[in-house]
Amino acid sequence: MTTDDSSQLKSDSYSADQIKVLEGLDAVRKRPAMYIGSTGVDGLHHLVYEVVDNSVDEHMAGFGEAIEVMIHIDGSVTVIDNGRGIPTGMHSTQKKSAAEVALTVLHAGGKFEQGAYTVSGGLHGVGISVVNALSEWLELEIWQDGQVFEQRYERGKPNAPLKATGKTKRRGTKVRFKPDNQIFETLEFSFDVLAQRLRELAFLNKGLAITLRDERKEPAKEQVFLYKGGIMSFVEHLNEAKTPLHKPIYVKVEKPEMILEVALQYNDSYAENLFSFANNINTKEGGTHLVGFKAALTRTINTYANANDLFKKETESLTGDDVREGLTAVVSVKVRNPQFEGQTKAKLGNSEVKGVVEAAVNEALGNYFEENPPVARKIIGKAVDAARAREAARKAKDLIRRKSALDGVFVPSAACMVKRLFAIIQHGVYNSCSF
Repeated sequence: MTTDDSSQLKSDSYSADQIKVLEGLDAVRKRPAMYIGSTGVDGLHHLVYEVVDNSVDEHMAGFGEAIEVMIHIDGSVTVIDNGRGIPTGMHSTQKKSAAEVALTVLHAGGKFEQGAYTVSGGLHGVGISVVNALSEWLELEIWQDGQVFEQRYERGKPNAPLKATGKTKRRGTKVRFKPDNQIFETLEFSFDVLAQRLRELAFLNKGLAITLRDERKEPAKEQVFLYKGGIMSFVEHLNEAKTPLHKPIYVKVEKPEMILEVALQYNDSYAENLFSFANNINTKEGGTHLVGFKAALTRTINTYANANDLFKKETESLTGDDVREGLTAVVSVKVRNPQFEGQTKAKLGNSEVKGVVEAAVNEALGNYFEENPPVARKIIGKAVDAARAREAARKAKDLIRRKSALDGVFVPSAACMVKRLFAIIQHGVYNSCSF
């Protein structure tokens, strides 16, 4: 680059006029990854999750027991639920329908007040509006109070106000959207990726039926996810290809501030397989609920083993890695006011959750061990074996390190050592040897 070229990239002026204010949903379109994580395949699927999460929140509030997700031939996706439907009345301050406010205004929604939702996963009021902003078009249909309401948006902007178009006996919301090719690197939805997330949601919400249909195939591919066993069925599903050591252990504790569910089962493998969720959101980076669970598990197993003399002589205590070897577990909390790190909600940050989870799991698991000694002995026996293997590996590593350190060391002969000693005594001189 020449001097003239580089000077063109610089500007001495920086004035008030250069401070740009992005109105409405323009900020989302300008920096989409800030809201959905990326503009790649993960961000594309995140759009579906945001819409589905709203439908699941309706189920958790006690309205709606079925959700349908359809992938259409044109690359658009439809999500239908039988909840209460997005409110259609006029918003008192925005002077437009509440549905339009929810779809066009960031941080607008029913999750900020306690009246509409006691527990929810959509907390920031940006989910459906972000989907709208990042879609080439979005069609909204609401069935409420015996009427059908419809509205269409293009790249986040409504074509016309929400209007009543007919009569119906149905109740719920239908959202159909097509991701914008100006935003996303790929527009190809994966049936398997969506199925994995929808299966998780069905496991986490006992009695909720979620249907996934792919119309791009002939004949159409369809799967229905409905699990009466909840997260116990989830653990059994995760351990299908392994040999379990016992039946799943289930813990449920209800507190005024949160509901905790834990299901765990050990198998004959050496890997740990932990999943944590907060308000149905898969917290892939963990958080305080997972930290509390791990601490309780390690403490409870060590306490029981010490009290019942189950340790081998060389094992004084078990580490977290020891007690989680071969463990499959699902930890799910539903918190009134969860604090997630970032819009993608990958990590739970509520400090009070750790103590509640740790105390609850410690008590419930301790009681289970007392009532089921054979299972407790199997679990602790596996953990002790893991500790012995860890200690043996450490000793082997130390031996190799010592051997490596000595490989290049010159060990003097006895004659050399005598010669050195004599030189020091006679002359005060250190005499080196070359033999």
